[in-house]
Amino acid sequence: MTADELFETVVASLITQPAVTTAKMFGSPGLRVGKKVFACLVKGKLVVKLSQERVGALVAAGEAERFDPGMGRLMKEWAAIAPRSTDAWLGLAQESREFVAGIAARV
Repeated sequence: MTADELFETVVASLITQPAVTTAKMFGSPGLRVGKKVFACLVKGKLVVKLSQERVGALVAAGEAERFDPGMGRLMKEWAAIAPRSTDAWLGLAQESREFVAGIAARV
């Protein structure tokens, strides 16, 4: 399955959840909860917002890399994950949605 197809599966699964809509981030298709983007597809990788600690753990485990939006500056709370299984991407996107929804609720 291609990255585009994997992301379409993630979108189809999460778009039915409360307050989840589609959006663009970095010129790429994405998902947001409320007004905050939590996942997008950039250069064939799933990019998700998670806690700095969680991103560090994913990077240390070799499951992700820190996301660089192209300016040579790694983002601390964004991870880029190469195409794997639908379950892996869906799980991380769901985790990201919950993380971002929690941030929005505190603001």
